Amino acid sequence: MRWNLPNILTWLRIVAIPLIVVLFHLPYTWAEPAAGLLFAAAAITDSLDGYLARRMGLTSKLGAFLDPVADKLIVATALVLLVSRHPQWYVSIVGVVIIGREIAISALREWMAELGHRTKVAVSSFGKYKTIAQMTGLSMMLYRDPFLGISMYDLGVALSVLAAALTLYSMVLYLKAAWPTLKAAD
Repeated sequence: MRWNLPNILTWLRIVAIPLIVVLFHLPYTWAEPAAGLLFAAAAITDSLDGYLARRMGLTSKLGAFLDPVADKLIVATALVLLVSRHPQWYVSIVGVVIIGREIAISALREWMAELGHRTKVAVSSFGKYKTIAQMTGLSMMLYRDPFLGISMYDLGVALSVLAAALTLYSMVLYLKAAWPTLKAAD
């Protein structure tokens, strides 16, 4: 196992998951904002670990595997927590769209890799914008409390709905890129 700074940041993101769950369920007024802030800090490490790995020449197969796993685990956890506490139809749809897309695209990437065409469904810069909207929105929804008179939850819902729309659009882009290979594979 390679213990380098980027991989340690990724592991910290994974370790943060149960802490976010515990904070989310604590019966104190500071607990939800703390869960939101911890999620936001973990989201920042998502950008930072990849950047540092490339910048410092510390890329590894372990890091390439763990980073997307950590991302999907923390996002799915946040969505399950939010839907369990706020079961409005639009929050549920955001959860289903984001989690469903992650499952579908992960399966597509795995299959494309088996066919030797993984690069056709590599992460795009558009996906990074989706991730920013998603992580910011989920952080705000977890934070929940108003900040400077602004409803963090409502702003987070708006960003999460935007992220869900971007998620669907990015899925269409990935499927479009993979379609010639998928069609030829039949």
